[in-house]
Amino acid sequence: MPSDAQPFDVGLLSPVSAGHDAAVSDAALLDALVAAEVALVRAMATVGAVDTAIADEVSVALGWREAGGGCEGHGLDPAALAAAAVASGNPVVPLVALLRERVPERARPFLHRGATSQDILDNALLLIARASSARVLTDLRRADAALTRFADEHRDLTAAARTLTQHAVPTTVGARAATWVRGIRRAIARLDAARAELPVQLGGAAGTLASFVADLGADRAAALPAAYAAELDLRPSDAPWQTNRWPITELGDALVQSVDALGVLAADVATLSRTEIAELSEAVGGASSAMPQKANPVASILIRSAAMRAPQLGATLHLAASLTVDERPDGAWHVEWPTLREVLRLASGAAAHAADLAEGLRVHPAAVARNLALTGGLIVSERLAIALVPLIGRERFAGLIRAASDGGDLAALVAALPETAGLDFDELLDPAAYTGLARQSVDRLADHPGVSS
Repeated sequence: MPSDAQPFDVGLLSPVSAGHDAAVSDAALLDALVAAEVALVRAMATVGAVDTAIADEVSVALGWREAGGGCEGHGLDPAALAAAAVASGNPVVPLVALLRERVPERARPFLHRGATSQDILDNALLLIARASSARVLTDLRRADAALTRFADEHRDLTAAARTLTQHAVPTTVGARAATWVRGIRRAIARLDAARAELPVQLGGAAGTLASFVADLGADRAAALPAAYAAELDLRPSDAPWQTNRWPITELGDALVQSVDALGVLAADVATLSRTEIAELSEAVGGASSAMPQKANPVASILIRSAAMRAPQLGATLHLAASLTVDERPDGAWHVEWPTLREVLRLASGAAAHAADLAEGLRVHPAAVARNLALTGGLIVSERLAIALVPLIGRERFAGLIRAASDGGDLAALVAALPETAGLDFDELLDPAAYTGLARQSVDRLADHPGVSS
């Protein structure tokens, strides 16, 4: 039997996030909780409500690093705090008692002064969200850069486009990659904006800051949220958002959109790396426990696993937001904590794997050409219809396509038509001559580099 001392979740059942979730671990959250408490004392010193020396003593005792940098070295045990949190329904109540034991006696009255548990926990969640989403953005930009190079390198490689699983018309490998890039760039823009808007939470017991007004006076109380925001490197807020949960839902939406965009990339790579298609492959394939010949597209598989899970988590954040009642909800607030963390965890893992996938993605031109030719030229049927229907009518054209589909030589069938004398058959039947603006779609990536340039 496993030891009770072992962590509950080290990623055995979430390989997409294993090794990429330290920023949202319980230890990281505990550091952020401590930082939120210390920052409040420092903010009160900024507005003149606490002696600066006391704020400095608290900072040193609890391992304050810098504005927005969190705390470390406080010596608290996440597992012990989790067990103690059951009685109060959140970890802040037992945390405050533990922190007061670790600071000089004269500083103890100023810890958590005027605050409520939601102030501390909301800010702590935003701190780990900001750190984790910064890593997501770094990896999204890596993927963007690698796929932009990939698109440019394969701008002119004609391939079969597929719609509803079947060959459609010609495209280029570069154009397909440009579609991936555009989705990722949009996700970067959304996540970057949501991250930049994360606002400080400070409302006191019911969002009125009444305790701060009574303790510090109206002017200092009014100045305190901005000072608190500066210490945590969050945006100032014009009012508490205790029951207005847009910071959580907008961040969650941006994270889900990021995973969505990566899921499109992963789904295409997984499909195009199938043995019978084999147009793409990952740099390093994953092994099978039973079949030595296999090189599974593991990065794509892991990213897809995240893409299948993230949307439901985003929906849960919205459900919690819509069920927020009173000035602090009974249960809906609690749902946000693990849900937001899991979205961050999935986005972190998916982005890291996507960046690695993009940097090592390989094209197999021979397979691309083989697949393009599978229908014997029927992939340009749309092009032929534009040229031939005015000459031979729609019914005769349909018969021509049926004959070619039954094994006839499309080029010979077209050449045998008396109405086609003088037409350039090579151009009509050349897939590379019917890719529309596919190449230009790659070129436009340089014209509109977005936020990743």
